[in-house]
Amino acid sequence: MSYQVLARKWRPKSFETLVGQDHVVRALTNALEQNRLHHAYLFTGTRGVGKTTLARILAKSLNCEIGITAKPCGICGACSEIDRGRFVDLIEVDAASNTQVDAMRDLLDNAQYAPTAGRFKVYIIDEVHMLSKSAFNAMLKTLEEPPAHVKFILATTDPQKVPVTVLSRCLQFNLRQMAGTSITGHLQYILGQENIPYEPAALHLIARAADGSMRDALSLTDQAIAYGGQTVNESEVRAMLGAIDQSYLYLLINALLANDGHALIAQAKLMAERSLSFESALNDLAQLLHQIAVAQIVPDSVADDLPEREVLLDLAQRMPAETLQLYYQIALLGRRDISLAPDEFAGFSMSLLRMLAFTPDSNGTQNDGSTEKAPVRQTSAALASALKPRTTMPAAPTSTPEVVQNNIAQQTAPTDYVPDVVMLDQTQTIPLPELIVAQGIENLPLLASPHQFNGNWRGLVDELKLGLARALSQHCELVAYDENSISLSVPEAQKHLLLPNYQEKLSSAICQHFDKKIKLQFSVGGTGNTPAKQISQEKARAQANAESTIEDDGFVQDLINEFGASIIPNSIKPI
Repeated sequence: MSYQVLARKWRPKSFETLVGQDHVVRALTNALEQNRLHHAYLFTGTRGVGKTTLARILAKSLNCEIGITAKPCGICGACSEIDRGRFVDLIEVDAASNTQVDAMRDLLDNAQYAPTAGRFKVYIIDEVHMLSKSAFNAMLKTLEEPPAHVKFILATTDPQKVPVTVLSRCLQFNLRQMAGTSITGHLQYILGQENIPYEPAALHLIARAADGSMRDALSLTDQAIAYGGQTVNESEVRAMLGAIDQSYLYLLINALLANDGHALIAQAKLMAERSLSFESALNDLAQLLHQIAVAQIVPDSVADDLPEREVLLDLAQRMPAETLQLYYQIALLGRRDISLAPDEFAGFSMSLLRMLAFTPDSNGTQNDGSTEKAPVRQTSAALASALKPRTTMPAAPTSTPEVVQNNIAQQTAPTDYVPDVVMLDQTQTIPLPELIVAQGIENLPLLASPHQFNGNWRGLVDELKLGLARALSQHCELVAYDENSISLSVPEAQKHLLLPNYQEKLSSAICQHFDKKIKLQFSVGGTGNTPAKQISQEKARAQANAESTIEDDGFVQDLINEFGASIIPNSIKPI
C-alpha cells in the first residue's frame, strides 16, 4: 500500500476531531441538533485552517443515514462514500478552474433534480471569490431561493472579493488561524500515534513556520520525518527550515541593548549575505518584541518547552518597557517605509540605527551611540575653589525647588562643610561624587543624597523620570511616609493601574531619585486627592476664570448688546 501523507491521513472526519475552530463547531452543532438549517454557508479563512474539511463534515452530517445529526456515524454508505470522495450527491467545484458563467449555469441546471442517494444535494464551491462577475450573477437567484433538497457551502481565502449580494445570502463563518499551542498539541498527538520520536522544541519551530495553517504544519512534519530519518529533532528541523531560524533577531536586540553600533551593522550585513528578506525581518522583529512585551506582563504565558524561553525571559527582564515600545513602533514604521528606501538593506539598517539613536540612556536622554561620557565643564582650580571651607551655606538659586530652599535657607554649617552639589551655571548641576571621579580627585568623602521627601507627592511626581508608570503615579494619593517608606492609595476607579510592572517602575524611579531604598506600599481607596485630580481641578478653574473674564469684558458686552453677537461655546481657552 502506498504511503499516505499526514495531512490526508489525519484529516478530521468529525466535529470532535477538528482542532482550533470551536466557535464554528459550536454554531453548526447547535444548528444541526435543533434542525435550524440554512441553505447556504460561507467559510472564510487563510489556507489550511479547515474550510474544505469542515464543509465535508457538514455534508456528512446532512446526509448520514441515521438522520441529520452533529455526530455522523462515519460507517454508513453516505459517510463512507463522502470520506472517499465518491458520494454522488456531493459536488465539489474548484472555482479557480471553473470561473466562467457557462460552467455555473450547467451546475445550477442540475441543482433542480432531486438527490440520487442522499438526503440533500450538497454543492461545495472552493475559492468562490475566483468566479467571474457574470458567474456570480447567474447563481444569485438559485442561491437566494434554492430547491429544498439543495445546500450550498462556499469557501474562500479572500471574502473581500465576494460580492455583497452573495454575502448577504449566506451564513458566514470566519475560521481562525491555528494558535501555535493548538498546532503543537495536535502534532504531539499525531506523532505519538505514529510512534515517531520527537522533541517538543522542534514542534514549536514547525508550528511557527506553519503560520497558523494546520495543513502546512503537517506537511512540514512529513518533511521533518524524512529529513531526520523517522525522528523529529530540533537541530535537524532548524537546518531544514533554514531561513526560518530567527536567532539573528536576538543578536540584533542584544546589540541594541549594548549600544553596539558595529555589531548591529555587522549582523545586518550577515543577513544580506544569507539573502534574508529585510521586510520579513522587520515583521519578525515586531513579532518578537510583542512576545517580549507579553512576557514582561505575564511571564507564565511563555511555554516551558519553547526553544527560546530562557532568552525571551532574559530580554523581558533587561529591556525597559519604554524602550521596547519604541523599538516596536520603529519596526512597524520601518516595514511600512522600506519600499521607499534606496534598497531593502538601506531601509532595514536605517531602522536599526533609528532605534539606536532614539534609545534613552539611564538619565532619560537620547543616545548618540557613543560610549564616552560628555566632558565635565569644570576645571580643577574652580573645583578646589568650590570646595574651600566656609562658615555659612550659600543662598539657594531661584531655580531650586521650594522644598530645598526651606531646608537650607538661613542655616549654618560647620567649618569643614563640603558641598554635595557643584553649580556649573545657573541651570546645570553635577553631583559631587561624579565630579570627583571625572576630575580624578581622591580622598574626598562621599556625601549623602541631597534629596529629601517633604510630603509633596505631586512635586515628587513632576521631578521623576517616568514612562509607562506615570499614569499610576498621577493617580496615587499620599497616605503616610517616613525616611524609608511611602504609603499610597489609588482610587477604586483606577485600581487597574496597579500592575506589578508599573509598581516596579515607580519604585525604581523613586529609589533612584533619593539614592536609597524606599519601600512603596499601595492600597485601594482614599479620598481621591491625587495629582491627576488636582490638575483637572486647576484646569477647570482656569477655564472658568477665562470664560468669566471674556464674558465680563466691556468690549465683548458691547458687541453682544449692540450687534447681537454671541460667544462660541468651547472657543475660550485659558492662556
